[in-house]
Amino acid sequence: MGTHDPGVLRRLLDLALALGGVRRTEAVLQTILDAARELTGARYAAVGVPDGEGGFALFLTAGVDAQTWEAIGALPRTHGILGAMLTNPEPLRLADIRTDPRFQWWPSAHPVMTAFLGVPIIAGGEIVAGLYLTDPAQGGEFTDADQEVVEALAAHAALAVVNAQRHERSRELSIAEERTRLARDLHDSVTQTLFSLSLSAETAATLAGSDRRLGEELDRVRTLATTAKDELRALVDTLRPTDLGRDGLAAALRRRVDLLRRVHDVDIRFSAPGVAVVRRPLVDAELLKVATEALSNALQHSGAGRVDVLLEYPDDGVRLTVRDDGRGFALPRSSQQQSTRLGLTSMAERVAALGGTLELESTRGGGTVVLAEVPCV
Repeated sequence: MGTHDPGVLRRLLDLALALGGVRRTEAVLQTILDAARELTGARYAAVGVPDGEGGFALFLTAGVDAQTWEAIGALPRTHGILGAMLTNPEPLRLADIRTDPRFQWWPSAHPVMTAFLGVPIIAGGEIVAGLYLTDPAQGGEFTDADQEVVEALAAHAALAVVNAQRHERSRELSIAEERTRLARDLHDSVTQTLFSLSLSAETAATLAGSDRRLGEELDRVRTLATTAKDELRALVDTLRPTDLGRDGLAAALRRRVDLLRRVHDVDIRFSAPGVAVVRRPLVDAELLKVATEALSNALQHSGAGRVDVLLEYPDDGVRLTVRDDGRGFALPRSSQQQSTRLGLTSMAERVAALGGTLELESTRGGGTVVLAEVPCV
């Protein structure tokens, strides 16, 4: 059943028309994935978008139930046959994937697969995704007609993927611009108002003279205004979009620490011994968010007089340490407690998504240490 079949042609036309209105990359790829499986009768199908760091930024599957997928574990890496599909613009068809010398291994819970058909999705001469199919329903191998249909499908997918990615980037830019505008407006107006309120309370306290009760209330107003101003500064800093620039995580962390040092009356130190410019966009972006969360906790909740941020690149990855000399706290004993304390769940989930680990050490009166380690292989 090739592209000359009227039913297939009609399905491809309907698909092209449907994709024209889809604005999310994941939705585009899911539509392509389902169509490829339907048109070829493949038992299993997957589509992956590389992240440029040896992994997949997005990996969707069909035919594998949720329980099995959870048992399989971490997402595959862009190596072996999957990686070959992202560097070679030619389709790949195999009678048995396990006989190819590039085949490496499957996790123990992974379904056994034999016949394989892989087709790259190419836009502007660049491979933007790989489409993988295994095990035709009728048994045996994929046919020339199957390959022809999937190649036609990939051609339709390429334009749709590019358009969806462009739409998402435009939306992200609009959101970043709006966040920047909001941060600027809050800084320029509300911060100034709170500053004026604090001065007015101080002046009123002086004029209150011997009225002790009035003076205490005015002192309280002044304290609340100062607290609100500090919290607003932290909020404004959070609203500013993350910008890793061209210099990677080390330079971005140094800029963040410099900014926080100007805002908070705390000795904040940053060190990245022997670190050259190492750029891993996904890892950098997530670890910067983890560092920002850890720094926010230290500055807003710990009462620390000093915070140290250390970035290291051991042979097998990257290590981020944020240490403060604050009051510390009792570590949560359950996941429910953790989910409500200091953004711990958010930090742990970000690090886990990168295949890393997050360790937290804290004792009352002994400060807190947040240690994130992420592999970069």
